[in-house]
Amino acid sequence: MRVESQKEKIIFNSFLKKFLTFTLVCIFLLSGCSASSEFRIKDLAKTNIDVISEIHMNQAITLLKNLTVKLYKKNPYELQKIKGQTIHSRLNQIFICPVDKRYKELNFKESTDAILLGFEPEFEGDRVFALMVGLYTMIHKSYNSKCELFMLDYLDAQNLYNSARNIEICVWRLKTRKKDNGQLFILTNSLKGDVQNLSYERIFGKIISLQDTMASIVSNRSGRIIKEVVQIAGMAFLPIGI
Repeated sequence: MRVESQKEKIIFNSFLKKFLTFTLVCIFLLSGCSASSEFRIKDLAKTNIDVISEIHMNQAITLLKNLTVKLYKKNPYELQKIKGQTIHSRLNQIFICPVDKRYKELNFKESTDAILLGFEPEFEGDRVFALMVGLYTMIHKSYNSKCELFMLDYLDAQNLYNSARNIEICVWRLKTRKKDNGQLFILTNSLKGDVQNLSYERIFGKIISLQDTMASIVSNRSGRIIKEVVQIAGMAFLPIGI
């Protein structure tokens, strides 16, 4: 009995060593994949459409960050309204995920409500901050308020489409909404001699294109028809639901 027990122990130890070796090799291989192609186990729960959606979402956010920096450099007095704020601190406050904070200085508003606040004559706060918090939270809502997307996350094509139209309405407001003294609430494009700086419009155009492309992809996937609207100057923002 003791001999058989000893043999079983040897066989078990041999099996255990092989199993541990196999496990370590698997961990090493996964680590190698992670380092070279940023592979993560949870990525296995993503479909191709999820990956495409995340790429579009992240590109839109990157463009929004670039836009924030440009707007603050163009409108430095807005940054100075709140003591101690810098462009870097504002970026950290705006682009958080998940979006679980609303700001008292914006009357706790977000999405299109925050955008509208930036154009209210009586608003004395940082208009660039209001605008960018509004744009970011609106686009974030169009992606179901998620930081990452997985196979059970189904986007709404109408929300994506509406967000694109809302950005167009926002651009129109930036061009036309003025203070009592005739100055625009937030400065963007400028005319220097015969050359017009349209860098802001190009950024807005890229974001609009990303949202429209994603809306089309989701619509084709789900088979749901997007209710298109005719843009009318001065029209109200379209709803973004979840």
